[in-house]
Amino acid sequence: MQNYNVTLVLRSVSRDDEDTFKILIATDIHLGYLEKDAVRGNDTFNTFDEILKCAKQNQVDFILLGGDLFHENKPSRRCLHSCISLLRKYCMGDTPILFDVLSDQAVNFSNSKFPWVNYQDENLNISIPVFSVHGNHDDPTGADGLCALDLLSSAGLVNHFGRSQSVERIEISPVLLQKGSTKLALYGIGSIPDERLYRMFVNNQVTMLRPKEDQDQWFNLFTIHQNRSKHGATNYIPEQFLDDFLDLVVWGHEHECLINPSRNEQRLFYVTQPGSSVATSLSPGEAVKKHIGLLRVKGRKMNLQKIPLHTVRQFFIQDLVLSEHPDLFNPDMPKVNQKVEAFCQEKVEAMIEEAERDRLGNPLTPEKPLIRLRVDYSGGFEAFNATRFSQKFVEQVANPKDVVHFIRQKEYKAKVKEDVDFGQLLSHSSTEGLRVEDLVKEYFQTAEKTVQLSLLTEQGMGKAVQEYVDKEEKDAIEELIRYQLEKTQRHLQQRGVLTEEEIDQEVRRRERGRGGGRHLQLTGVLTEEEIDQEVRRRGGRRLLEQRGVLTEEEIDKEVERGGGEGGRDLQQRGALTQEEIDQEVQGRWGEGVGTSSREEY
Repeated sequence: MQNYNVTLVLRSVSRDDEDTFKILIATDIHLGYLEKDAVRGNDTFNTFDEILKCAKQNQVDFILLGGDLFHENKPSRRCLHSCISLLRKYCMGDTPILFDVLSDQAVNFSNSKFPWVNYQDENLNISIPVFSVHGNHDDPTGADGLCALDLLSSAGLVNHFGRSQSVERIEISPVLLQKGSTKLALYGIGSIPDERLYRMFVNNQVTMLRPKEDQDQWFNLFTIHQNRSKHGATNYIPEQFLDDFLDLVVWGHEHECLINPSRNEQRLFYVTQPGSSVATSLSPGEAVKKHIGLLRVKGRKMNLQKIPLHTVRQFFIQDLVLSEHPDLFNPDMPKVNQKVEAFCQEKVEAMIEEAERDRLGNPLTPEKPLIRLRVDYSGGFEAFNATRFSQKFVEQVANPKDVVHFIRQKEYKAKVKEDVDFGQLLSHSSTEGLRVEDLVKEYFQTAEKTVQLSLLTEQGMGKAVQEYVDKEEKDAIEELIRYQLEKTQRHLQQRGVLTEEEIDQEVRRRERGRGGGRHLQLTGVLTEEEIDQEVRRRGGRRLLEQRGVLTEEEIDKEVERGGGEGGRDLQQRGALTQEEIDQEVQGRWGEGVGTSSREEY
């Protein structure tokens, strides 16, 4: 059923009554960002205070957060202390909760040791419930798969929902809420690597459950934290992947504030992108004024009121292309660098003056603004010392180390080409450089044979290093080595390998065996069904190796000689169990790749 009944702006919903949900919407708060900075250290906490105060003043029914509440995967004690203190200050009290939860909470909050909404806990006194999905910054990591939101959930301060345990299939079960006659189905999915989630949508491995009865009476609200802009062929989630029964999608992760709901004409739902409440990168999208949303829902109709944030530090950015000012300077001029520097100084001073005028009448706005001048010096110009230049404004700006940023025309054009169809690339996670996994892969692809991995895999090592660097999981590499070593030892014991020479030979065989994963990728085997077929066809690797058949070509010939039944034949002989096949598919060749389907419950 398509949502033709949704009205974007409805005056009757702007008034509050016993049938109207009032929901404060915010995302990407990034608590703790630059918390050690002398000037900007309190920015995220001040804005979070403003957001919660706004929720209390407007007497909202609940707060909905779209991920990345924390900037670091392991927030500091100061960050956690400030967050908990603010949540207790504004979200606990005697104000009654005027809506009910109708769904099975044991399913909605299955990852919690307290699987029920916090305001129904008799040991807590909650006045404003907070519902949140996790983002890519504060996602679950480590052996226990925990994140900072789980700490807040166990403390009874946040309802962490939208978490998926399976890498093979995702079932999104809504939190069903009712206030008076209004029924609201709250869907959510925490951050998942975009390429994986893209493939799962394509392969119909994402299911959105719906109530069995009165489906047309539910307002369907969905929260997602993924790339919305197209960062690559599969490194984003197209809006068209989402189900058409949705009414409103709250899109987190993208930092540009596009909070006014936009209608997707293909799926006939609306999308609101609140954006971040703090600038975590000095890019044009972050310079857009920051807002949060006050959503009112009555029946199948809604009204979204945008509320400006006053505690956000001002950010002004300009582009300067030197070649567009031939009347002022050219590369052959004497002392041209001094003239360019003086011109840049005028531009920066003008932005500082604009910030001062804009700040008048806003006592909550921090005094020092963020200023960025991007200078295109292509065409024969030279860059001057950016650090020394920026120090001129140390008493006037909040970022005295990087006021000016030099770019060349080639770099600038590449960015424009990348963003033609989907707008400015805003997510800071993609602008901070190469991924650690890519660097590890690149290293081993170019490294000499003497330093190539034997027991470990490139994929496993890449993920472990990524966990160590990005998530501060200090035991990630040690756990990987211990796991792989124990696995290899069990294998050698089962094979009866005793001498050092036999061990070396067996390790080399296993190293060659790992080529199968790369073979599947090169041959274009992508779907689970194709992988299963390929694994069954090639399932006799261990027996073939015992026969001395080691190369890919020899293995193919040997399997064909057995009528293509090598996999099943070897399973019957105990050479390769189905469990081992499943482990090989999931662990070595990755998860699946799809449009979402829906089921009733």
